[in-house]
Amino acid sequence: MASHEYVGNLHIHTPYSDGAAYHAAVADAALLAELDFLVFTDHNVRVSGIEGYYGDEERGYTLLLTGEEVHDRTRNPQCNHLLVYDTDNEVSAHAHDLTHLIDTVRKADGMSFIAHPDDHAVKWIGEPAIPWLDRYVDGFTGLEIWNTMSRFKDHIQTKRETIRAIFRPEDVMTGPHPLTLALWDQLLAMGHRVVGIGNADAHGTTYSAGPISHTIFPYDFLFSCVNTHLLTKAPLIGNVERDKTLLYQSLRRGRAFIGYEIPGPTCGFRFTAQGQSTAAIMGESIRLGHGVTLQAYAPDRARIKIIRHGDVVAEDTKTQNLTHVARESGAYRVEVWREYHGTERAWILSNPIYVED
Repeated sequence: MASHEYVGNLHIHTPYSDGAAYHAAVADAALLAELDFLVFTDHNVRVSGIEGYYGDEERGYTLLLTGEEVHDRTRNPQCNHLLVYDTDNEVSAHAHDLTHLIDTVRKADGMSFIAHPDDHAVKWIGEPAIPWLDRYVDGFTGLEIWNTMSRFKDHIQTKRETIRAIFRPEDVMTGPHPLTLALWDQLLAMGHRVVGIGNADAHGTTYSAGPISHTIFPYDFLFSCVNTHLLTKAPLIGNVERDKTLLYQSLRRGRAFIGYEIPGPTCGFRFTAQGQSTAAIMGESIRLGHGVTLQAYAPDRARIKIIRHGDVVAEDTKTQNLTHVARESGAYRVEVWREYHGTERAWILSNPIYVED
């Protein structure tokens, strides 16, 4: 079973598209947040020559990887954004058709994730909605369940809301969009194996209003919010190609969970399954047999829920451990909610364990 945990972010922009800082400055911010890896995903461009370890012995190291966020620039609105990982070549030339794009990525042995599927407009500042509209497609690897910047848009629908939100974003952020969680459960119930990830969508953009300018969500702050934790079967050793393969293998399988670090550190969370003579972790399958014991462990006391296809099958509050014996097949996942500043917030979201007949 995978036992080595690494934390990173898989949705980051630089001036090669619409971000504010170049790779070295972003990597410095990641080191401040103690991230183990970053994947840069500029719009419709795959920036080469940046992959490798960045840092030093004093600050530590973070592995920089390159991906791409692809969408059809000719479409209005420019929806259906796709995060693409682990391909050797740029694929933006195929953006005109989402099905064709996903097929191209799959044939290249890459991974594709639907970005911010339930993104909404902010009409008063002219910010358009860029959701996933062509929902008839399949074959993608997963969904971006929690996108910090996209979800933040839901909390700045009026000028009054915006003033509070931009200066105290940790007060308004409570979790991913409920529609996205419902979509994930629906796809899992249909038998699709859909990997869930959580990201910053970091731009580092500075907004100005008269004499006042303010950077909403600097890179270092965002890297201390929503991240993806990967569990690998061997440790990273500093070899770029080997370590890249290890991380992407875990991402592809869904040996991962989403952590919102503001309410408290999420490292150490685990969701496991024990069968008659087998065991599994997130992203893996296990035979039902006479029953499978599911166990969720949180780093601190919180409300833990085990969910199957949208239905809560086990729940407890102020606990670090929750156990449930599964008697039917299906995709089981975990949500951990924790109170912060007087409001209960999503803290940890696991990927599913697949219990098979």
